[in-house]
Amino acid sequence: MNKIQDALRQVKYIAFDADDTLWVNEPYFREAEREYCALLERFAAGEEIISTLYSIEMKNLAPYGYGAKAFTLSLMETAIKFSNLSKKSPLTPQEMQRIIEIGTSLISIPIDILPGVEQLLKELSGSGKYTLVVATKGDLLDQQRKLERSGLAGYFHHIEVMSDKNREAYLSLLGSLDCSPEEFLMIGNSMKSDIIPVLDIGAYALHVPFYSTWEHEKVDGEVVHPNLFTCEGSSQLPELFRI
Repeated sequence: MNKIQDALRQVKYIAFDADDTLWVNEPYFREAEREYCALLERFAAGEEIISTLYSIEMKNLAPYGYGAKAFTLSLMETAIKFSNLSKKSPLTPQEMQRIIEIGTSLISIPIDILPGVEQLLKELSGSGKYTLVVATKGDLLDQQRKLERSGLAGYFHHIEVMSDKNREAYLSLLGSLDCSPEEFLMIGNSMKSDIIPVLDIGAYALHVPFYSTWEHEKVDGEVVHPNLFTCEGSSQLPELFRI
């Protein structure tokens, strides 16, 4: 914990990921997948459906990006593929409508703030030492709505919704903030999106693990870096910063 306190002496900007860092998100997608698999069970086993869906999601990242709307389009494409290849009765209009409802229901999921998050935001913003930023990826309108519904928007000075989170995207963000890497700390749950590219540009990163992780965000092996800090979960954040 002393190491992060040392870093905070030079940090001026603290950025937070949104989904599964500020609030719960991924479990709602997994629940949607379970209902989706039950709807398509006459075509294939759940494992095959999920595997095919994931492949189609990866194919669709470039044209559609991330978020509930992109997920819904992939749900439909996957269902049509199974229906066309199967000798079973094809998808009905009612089933297609239900698939759309499963996907679009994710636009209005409850915003469950994770433990410790609001306390930390209050303390950081009240300290007068830091500029707080949201740095997230996904659909712009979807993320803006979730932030407003969360009641947390007032803590942040800058909102950045990225089409992807990579080295170039973070360098662009730092340029917009007029911030040097050693003045920037990123807090997030995804090693792939929130941590590794931030470390790559010489900034600081704090990994806050969440119990459910999308397959696309997983990385192999342990990440070790002098600018990387870790904690056990969001509830530990206020103690870790000790503002």
